[in-house]
Amino acid sequence: MAMVDWTADANDALTLSLVRAEEDRQVPGSEETSEEFHPTFTYPLRFASGSLAQYLSVRYAQKLDASTTVDNVEDILKEFIPPDYDTDGAAFLTRVEEDAVSFQPIGSVVHTYTRPVPNTSGSGSATREAVEHEVYHVSVMSTFCHEILPRRVQATWNDPGFRKYHRRMQLFILLYIEAGSYINEDDDTWHFFVSYEKRKRQDGTKTYHFIGYSSVYKFYCFPEKHRLRLSQFVIVPLYQHRGHGSELYKTIYDYVLLNPLISELTVEDPAEGFEDLRDRNDLRMLLANENFMKEGFGNEAVSHSGGKVRKRKTHVRANPVGASSGMVKGTGKMGPPMDKAWSETFRTQLKVAGRQWQRLMEMLILRHFNPADIQAARAYRLQVKERLYRFNFEILAQLEKEERLEKLEETFRMWEASKLEIESLSSQSDGFDICGRL
Repeated sequence: MAMVDWTADANDALTLSLVRAEEDRQVPGSEETSEEFHPTFTYPLRFASGSLAQYLSVRYAQKLDASTTVDNVEDILKEFIPPDYDTDGAAFLTRVEEDAVSFQPIGSVVHTYTRPVPNTSGSGSATREAVEHEVYHVSVMSTFCHEILPRRVQATWNDPGFRKYHRRMQLFILLYIEAGSYINEDDDTWHFFVSYEKRKRQDGTKTYHFIGYSSVYKFYCFPEKHRLRLSQFVIVPLYQHRGHGSELYKTIYDYVLLNPLISELTVEDPAEGFEDLRDRNDLRMLLANENFMKEGFGNEAVSHSGGKVRKRKTHVRANPVGASSGMVKGTGKMGPPMDKAWSETFRTQLKVAGRQWQRLMEMLILRHFNPADIQAARAYRLQVKERLYRFNFEILAQLEKEERLEKLEETFRMWEASKLEIESLSSQSDGFDICGRL
């Protein structure tokens, strides 16, 4: 047998599954499918759905008789998971049943929401029961969040129970975030936001099931505040495309907005998928801000029910922005050109990072201004291209002027097309979630 017949892609050789207790499978959700992430793969790694206690089983039909070239799969995997994992299937299932009743999320509840039980039968029933979900916050120190949540039980990064739990859930970072890595446990400046599905058994017992989590890093911001930098963000595949990613992101943003000691929320090297999720939720936040919309676009931009933008009645653009004739003067601070001092005041109040704020302003202007206004269109193009040039300066500076201008124009057109799509989706129901590198 050739050596190639013995090799396998590591990604194609691992089965992940979240295992519920038997009784939890009988509560609303009887139409749910198998909970394996990769049902055709061969090395099972199972997690208790709440406590994330782990079971590892390595099985094979035949073994290559060459010790120098054969990987010891279990030895490799156990370097990345806590040592208390089970290898006996029956013992693991017993542990799942016990943990289902005893496990309680660590930290303080900072957000609750509901979602209908997933319907996989295709029946289209409108009477599906809603399931409650909760997001928990674990801070680096209880005093930091005590001012915001004084009546809730606090947990800290130094809590032994959470350290143990974090060591179980951090494996998802390696498996689902490109170039993801474990964080330094000796660093005491981390915050964690963890999402759970909360189910209620027929006897009233409440059980919790892991959905995903985000790690957020706190660092100093002159002169006397802090920034929070969102570092890692993962929703396990079973819960993706149900809006859980948006709920987790909004929870983090709301926490930042309410905390007077935090100046803004930043994101570390966001993946494209996460940028889309972030853009949609940030746009909805701005569209719902009545004062911002009135000052930015005038009274006609706000509906009676809140800050929803009323788009100008224009036809879909068949030509580039500003290609048609005529001039229409803007009625608000958004212009274009935008009033930068006014914009910075709102950016500071809403605690949005600078580059993200610029992108949001550009998307809102693109949504609202009249493409027949040549002067406004030119101001808009210059505003976007200035940001693109600054962000890509090192690459663009190496090009000749003519080529540089062509690349800027090409990038601008691609950006415009993609953000028109994001802007249109921001007003729709969001089922987009993410496991991505941040």
